[in-house]
Amino acid sequence: MNNQTKACFKKEMLAYFRTKKFLIISLVIIGLAMLSPLFIAGMSLLMDAMSDIYDEFGMDITTMTGTLISSSSIGVSSSVSDITGTAIIVVLLMLNSAAGGEQKKRSIIIPKSSGLKSFSYIFPKFIIYPISTFICALIGIFVSWGISSLLFEVNDVTFAGVLTAGIITGTCLMMYVCFHLTLGTATGKAGMSAAVCISAALILSNVFALIDISYMFNPFALNILAATSVHSASFTGSEISDIVITLLFAFALMIASYFIALFAQNARKIDNTGNEIDL
Repeated sequence: MNNQTKACFKKEMLAYFRTKKFLIISLVIIGLAMLSPLFIAGMSLLMDAMSDIYDEFGMDITTMTGTLISSSSIGVSSSVSDITGTAIIVVLLMLNSAAGGEQKKRSIIIPKSSGLKSFSYIFPKFIIYPISTFICALIGIFVSWGISSLLFEVNDVTFAGVLTAGIITGTCLMMYVCFHLTLGTATGKAGMSAAVCISAALILSNVFALIDISYMFNPFALNILAATSVHSASFTGSEISDIVITLLFAFALMIASYFIALFAQNARKIDNTGNEIDL
């Protein structure tokens, strides 16, 4: 690794940690993972406390409240949905500056004539941000499992199921972070890129579900695959191979998005003219 790439790694790390963006992202992901099972358990307790009121209306909610806290897989699945639904919005918005926002604000100079290579500018982004979100998601799923196993009556989630769900959830976040970095750095329009990627993350999986397309081998339905894998007590050899192939498709898209971003950065010219200074 040359000095220029090392300097860009340092620049991205400082921008990520000193601005507290990593702290906010990690707190949001892990916080949602903790709150999801707590919310479900709290809802069950609240409905139990209001059972007399429901009885007056002839409604028996015993079965419903029992189902809510019947198994820990419900709590972990809820955490997966919150991370791939709500947390991904926060993650993509927090990474706006890295995904082309710095170009628009002219807070970074990219003078090709001075020898700064596109590789040195792009490569650190595709290492630091996707990997950090993957780690946070994986930790969040395990935290959710720990809380759910304490709150729910039956701990029916295995270590293999949690690990699989965590890896798939983290990969889902990584993929959309890579898409955001590609579109944002290629266009210099971070806001537009975030809107497109957030819309894709929230809409595509629901579209595939409505038209009844299998989530297996579909990288854009990783959130459904992650939630489903939580309920699997054990995996057969064919199921494991199908999951691995699906993840490989997702990683192939990430690698392709990196090369697209690199190509676009080499092809476009960054306008750093003007007198504005944005610190």
